[in-house]
Amino acid sequence: MTTTHPPAPVSDLGTHQVTNQVPPRADGDLLGADPAVVEAVVREGGDRRALEAVAAAVGTAEHREHARAANACEPELRTHDRTGHRVDEVAFHPSWHALMRTSVEHGLAAAPWAAAPGTGAHVTRAAGFYLTSQVEQGHLCPISMTYASVPALRHAPELAAAYEPGLTARTYAPGLGVPAGKPGLLAGMSMTEKQGGSDVRAGTTVATPQPDGSYRLTGHKWFTSAPMNDLFLTLAQAPGGLTCLVLPRVLPDGTRNAIRLQRLKDKLGNRSNASSEIEYAGAVGRRVGEEGRGVRTIIEMVSMTRLDCVLGSAATARAAVTEAAHHVAHRSAFGTRLADAPLMREVLAELAAETEAATILALRLAGAVDRGETALLRLALPVSKYLVCKRTSTVVAEALECLGGNGYVEESDLPRLYREAPLNSIWEGSGNVTALDALRAIAREPHAVDALLAEVDLAAGADPRLDAAVTALRAELTAPEERRARRLAELAALALQGSLVVRYAPAAVADVFLATRLETDGPLRTAGTRPGKDSAGVLLERATPQG
Repeated sequence: MTTTHPPAPVSDLGTHQVTNQVPPRADGDLLGADPAVVEAVVREGGDRRALEAVAAAVGTAEHREHARAANACEPELRTHDRTGHRVDEVAFHPSWHALMRTSVEHGLAAAPWAAAPGTGAHVTRAAGFYLTSQVEQGHLCPISMTYASVPALRHAPELAAAYEPGLTARTYAPGLGVPAGKPGLLAGMSMTEKQGGSDVRAGTTVATPQPDGSYRLTGHKWFTSAPMNDLFLTLAQAPGGLTCLVLPRVLPDGTRNAIRLQRLKDKLGNRSNASSEIEYAGAVGRRVGEEGRGVRTIIEMVSMTRLDCVLGSAATARAAVTEAAHHVAHRSAFGTRLADAPLMREVLAELAAETEAATILALRLAGAVDRGETALLRLALPVSKYLVCKRTSTVVAEALECLGGNGYVEESDLPRLYREAPLNSIWEGSGNVTALDALRAIAREPHAVDALLAEVDLAAGADPRLDAAVTALRAELTAPEERRARRLAELAALALQGSLVVRYAPAAVADVFLATRLETDGPLRTAGTRPGKDSAGVLLERATPQG
């Protein structure tokens, strides 16, 4: 005989009650919540009203979901169609296209080059790029390369005349098509090869001149991001030496250029963006600039993408600090709201000060582009890229730690930011490459040194810590050495940041930055070890989302 027992009574142990958890961030105004970028845009001559439209578009939960989906549903390589014909295409999730469309339509690609110089268009675009980078970084790779392509293309006026209208358009037009017939174009860049990496002069791709003035390219490229763009600037060995050429993906007769996609890179981060290895199998290209001067020609493109590296890194750090500030504002531990715990406040204050200094510097560089301050940019860009991009990984790691275990799960977005953080420090020249580029600028272009020191000296006498750093920088500049190139680059960037925060940031922000980055042992300390008075309140107010 089977005995049936009644079910045990359910006891409510409170395990399903959710308390002390951080609410999701609502749709927010990324611009209005970031006083440092608002102040910088106004100071550098940008258009705040145009930025309000960008902020409204990218600050929504819908846009954040597009960012999540584009990274979760990665691009897929399709080398052949079902009948065996070569197609060399990459399929993207619809969210990728939504992200791209928003950025192109808001002028974050090459639109500023269509505006008159000095009108603030580059500052406005830079600030929009910064705001958008806080939400999703991968799709901004093709946006950045498109922006950077125009100054390089202008070395060939006839090619610039053909391509600039499409590049500067605010129309996103994905898919294959003859460039002349598309309402909007995107550009890419192919430089490195497997045997050379950053040593692009070691490239073996050959460009053979043709009777019609074109070239046929045979060879490979190790790292070509956004291979579905419409045209690519590349380097190849022509009879006169290493030369810059532009290759359309579709030729004027409608046939596909012989650019073969071999595989997509399986990257640490930047998962939404397709980066590929390619082969040129007699691909058709047109020369940009003189034969043998390829590096000098394409370096203008590299310079503009380096600006976006600084902007993107500053934005990634800002996004991480924003997430941390939001978390501690709503989470309690040991009977205290985390935002009121003195040690947590110190950690976040230092992170906020560093991100604000990075933001001010990035927008100052954008202002220099807008005003044509080429001497300042020649040295300030590589040293800024060196330091800001390198520091981002540390800032994001500290911000993630503020969330504890919650920061280590994908729903927090911090893991994606952490994977993204090292990228800009590597792309367009890793730390050693950019530090050595700064040494070349110092040796060959003394006017660049003069311009950087003139900018730094605008704050001379304002703070002894900054004055001491500038003195150390001048000492390095008198006898630069390759083995000390990183020290020189770091000093130069810190002096620039210090000068800018002293002049433009609130006193509390400047003091925390100088104390942690310019005092004798400042750069060696971890976040939260700063001596001196409690200045955290001002910084946390500027970093914490409202609501």
